[in-house]
Amino acid sequence: MRRRTRTAATAATLSLALIPLAACGSDGDGRTELTVATFSDFGYEALIEEYEEAHPDIRVKIQVSQFEQHHQQLTTQLAGGSGAADIVAVEEGWMPRFRESKDQFVNLAEHGANELQDRWLPWKWEQGVVDGGEFVMGYGTDVGSLAMCYRRDMFEEAGLPSEREEVSALWPTWDEYFEVGRQFLDSGAEAAWFDGADTIYSSMLNQNEIGYFERDETFVGDSNPVIEESFLQVGQAVEEGMSAGLVGFSQEWNVGFKQSSFATAPCPSWALGLIEDAAGPEAEGLWDIAAVPGGGGNWGGSFLTVPQQGDHIEEAAELAAWLTAPEQEKRIFQDVGSLPSIPELYEDPAVAEFTNPYFNDAPVGEIFAASAAELQPNFRGVRDSDVRPAFGNALQRVEQGNATPEQALAEAVEEATSALD
Repeated sequence: MRRRTRTAATAATLSLALIPLAACGSDGDGRTELTVATFSDFGYEALIEEYEEAHPDIRVKIQVSQFEQHHQQLTTQLAGGSGAADIVAVEEGWMPRFRESKDQFVNLAEHGANELQDRWLPWKWEQGVVDGGEFVMGYGTDVGSLAMCYRRDMFEEAGLPSEREEVSALWPTWDEYFEVGRQFLDSGAEAAWFDGADTIYSSMLNQNEIGYFERDETFVGDSNPVIEESFLQVGQAVEEGMSAGLVGFSQEWNVGFKQSSFATAPCPSWALGLIEDAAGPEAEGLWDIAAVPGGGGNWGGSFLTVPQQGDHIEEAAELAAWLTAPEQEKRIFQDVGSLPSIPELYEDPAVAEFTNPYFNDAPVGEIFAASAAELQPNFRGVRDSDVRPAFGNALQRVEQGNATPEQALAEAVEEATSALD
């Protein structure tokens, strides 16, 4: 059976568009009605059906919207005091900002959360708590364990190894990844080496503990050497012609997969469904998965939160705990590819031995679990979502030929600093 992917989430968005964007009390049959708001396909539909069968007095509706819209909408709903769903997914990059408004969320510690703490990776748990763990704001869903997707056929045509173990050995570091890119271009390949500058830069940055902010919330985007080194290295690769110039996860990026415009693309575990949908059935078996340069890394991952606005907080907290329990997380991984943030599952055969036929039967469970075990989480400051876009936009200007890497970096720092004023 073909795994359900995020194209299905788009369909879900359309079919659910008429659902009011607010938590509901009960339906016409007297059942308690809960809403779950997410920003992509979290793999919940089949699980919700099962939950409703076990809880005939509860009806659950799923709301799906675009990433930015979802989080901006929650910001507005919290400010207005109404309209939020009973359970709302929050991506890790937005958690620091919403932790500042913790009083508008339910403290899940009052609903048994601390008894569940050992489920999660320690750093994942820490991302979802406030006040030293006294306030539990969210239950972890997935982690964005990193790998590198690549086109086997393009590698073969360029005279490069194509078996995933050999490919992984080509690039233990990012320096070597870019050197292999030069070899790829020198072979006369028509495709670009990678999809876009920002996806590579983000992958590099996300492998470091500190990015734009220190843990005391001091902005270091203008002084962190990792930012400068990564930005300029990617900028140089762009000037050498390695980039297809595409914005990650955009419609143009989807078309790039369809048209075989590039040979490699960083792929967090949750992106496999996106890639499969974008590249289409004709590319099945052509894409494969190798280790990401630099060793491990994380991009994304989310939490389930329960806003205080809801009429059925106890029921919502219970459902959130159930959806993030090991058995459900294991099934979600098999269905949509999102790697659980529950380390005990990394040794479960259902995860560890799981392969993906679309990606040449790549052992995705093994690959992404190994990456998750190696990663050190990237600290996200409260204002991270305000400054991060400045650097991605600056790299686009390099791709468009409107700035040198050095000019673009200076502009990014200036824009980020202004955003904090």
